[in-house]
Amino acid sequence: MAKTNADIEKWDVENEEFWNREGKRIANRNLWISIPSLLMGFAVWLMWGMITTQMQNLGFSFTLEQLFGLTAIAGLSGATLRIPASFMIRIAGGRNTVFLTTALLMIPAAGTGIALMDPHTPYWAFQALALLSGIGGGNFACSMSNISTFYPKSKQGYALGMNAGLGNFGVTTMQILIPLVMTVGIFGALAGAPLELQSASGTLIGRIEAGTPTWIQNAGFIWLVFLIPLAFAGWLGMNNLRTITPNPGNPLSAFGKILGLYGVGLLTSVIGLYALGLMNMWLALPVTIVLTLVLLRLIPGDIKPNIQKQFAIFSNKHTWSMTILYILTFGSFIGFSAALPLSISVIFGNMMEVSGDGTITRITNPDAPSALTWAWMGPFVGALIRPVGGWISDKVGGSIVTQAISLVMVVASVATGYVMMLAYNSADPNTWFPLFLVLFIILFAASGIGNGSTFRSIGVIFDAQQKGPVLGWTSAVAAYGAFIAPQVMGGQIRAGTPEIAMYGFAVFYSICLVVNWWFYLRKGAYVKNP
Repeated sequence: MAKTNADIEKWDVENEEFWNREGKRIANRNLWISIPSLLMGFAVWLMWGMITTQMQNLGFSFTLEQLFGLTAIAGLSGATLRIPASFMIRIAGGRNTVFLTTALLMIPAAGTGIALMDPHTPYWAFQALALLSGIGGGNFACSMSNISTFYPKSKQGYALGMNAGLGNFGVTTMQILIPLVMTVGIFGALAGAPLELQSASGTLIGRIEAGTPTWIQNAGFIWLVFLIPLAFAGWLGMNNLRTITPNPGNPLSAFGKILGLYGVGLLTSVIGLYALGLMNMWLALPVTIVLTLVLLRLIPGDIKPNIQKQFAIFSNKHTWSMTILYILTFGSFIGFSAALPLSISVIFGNMMEVSGDGTITRITNPDAPSALTWAWMGPFVGALIRPVGGWISDKVGGSIVTQAISLVMVVASVATGYVMMLAYNSADPNTWFPLFLVLFIILFAASGIGNGSTFRSIGVIFDAQQKGPVLGWTSAVAAYGAFIAPQVMGGQIRAGTPEIAMYGFAVFYSICLVVNWWFYLRKGAYVKNP
């Protein structure tokens, strides 16, 4: 018998007899190792939203803009790294890629834990760790590209919905687990001494008062508990498909290719961050994307012809339409996940006070809801419902589902913006918090369903050779939502007009309604309701 993790030479999942005899078993084994590995990627990538909230509560000497900046750096890095990650499977093989990219997450996890042990750690160290955390974001593209090759077209909605949907639970897992592990010295002397809360905080189970000892360093160290066994599981239990990757080379050669591709992404991420200091965000991000693509085409050796072959996706108009629609769904999900914790802290952590002479000032809200208690709910619902979106789309068609959730997101975004404006300017913002939370949960639910429907559409529209790179590319561009949302929402909150950000998102969602209808729902559409 062949080893469980042996390379597979024959793979014909559209053949029903082959699928039932052996394909389904192998595909499901790879899927169920891929899911927790991807979950860890999301957790490490987006942990900065929760960490920066607690850094503020612990009195780290960074400005609000710097804290939002750490979340944005991880967002930009994760999105940029998805571009080279889109091409890894066909160059290095699925087993090789998932193993190494999961193992690499140990670097930012351990490094963040060490940095958080000392409140005097310089800001540049946190910037570097946030940049490396983006590896977790990049892993999504190669993970989805890999799993799409294991399943027939009729199962694409299920497979991609399960991988991405349960993988997205990394956001919720992180938002629940980090506040809890910070309350206990679970690693003993190895993790160092606790710090003392200067402002009240919270967990899933309640409020934590100022003065409480807090092991914020556990927010990094905890992921090593899962990453170490998962790396072994990926190596021992997954497979390279030679029908997809004819020449991955030996493992060390494959690892070199993966590290080279991620090296390009990290370099252009740093250049992109520098460009943000010189030009408008809406110019700097396209420059970062284009520079990444140009450098990928210049990589020497046998990687170059393989990448150039996969660049054929950019001449297909559906690559661009589905990119826009995936920004609508996943871009919103990941952007709101990154921005929501600090947004709750800033909007509801303060309130307006009117003095006797009519002067209005913002003061601390002593009974503010804790982001660490509530922020997990939206991502939880969005991730939970994503496989449902894929399943429904397999039944009724992906584009009709995408159209329905787009309409919901237009309305919910406008309503959320209006409530944020009322809360920000209120003498008692807590009265608006339940409605604020419900509206954001609606946005997360709609984006989660849309994540499933858009990926189902991609699986139907594109052939076996193109759907993997297209899945990776669309997820890469959409992942910039994890950078854009904290920047846009943080900027508007600091300006005192948080509603403007949400109204802007509503305008974009309206454009997506038109794009989806024109390409896939109108009479004479290019592809009817894929």
